[in-house]
Amino acid sequence: MSKFDEALETYKAEMTKIGITGINDALLTGVAKALGPSIYNTDSSLVSSSDQEELDRVKNNFLIKKLGLADGPDLDKAIKEVVDKFGSSNRNKHRAVFYYLLAQKFGKEAQFIS
Repeated sequence: MSKFDEALETYKAEMTKIGITGINDALLTGVAKALGPSIYNTDSSLVSSSDQEELDRVKNNFLIKKLGLADGPDLDKAIKEVVDKFGSSNRNKHRAVFYYLLAQKFGKEAQFIS
């Protein structure tokens, strides 16, 4: 099994653990591919929800720049919902899963599925 496939299995296991059912494999794969080599680095592969600068980066770099969404309170609310989905004490907020949930929330799956 390749490192990429191992990462996908880790993400799926984490998603199941936090109660996500009906996982869209194509979307998860597309999001993970879009993240490139960062999924293999422990620090960059996780989202730190206790770090406001990190959450601002998610909002600016992913939601605004990548997904093309307009800045507003809806973006902060969506990020908070995803953090709550993981559980604030869960230290394994994998960036690929975090972005998967945000892309799904805003109906932007097509950007990651080829």
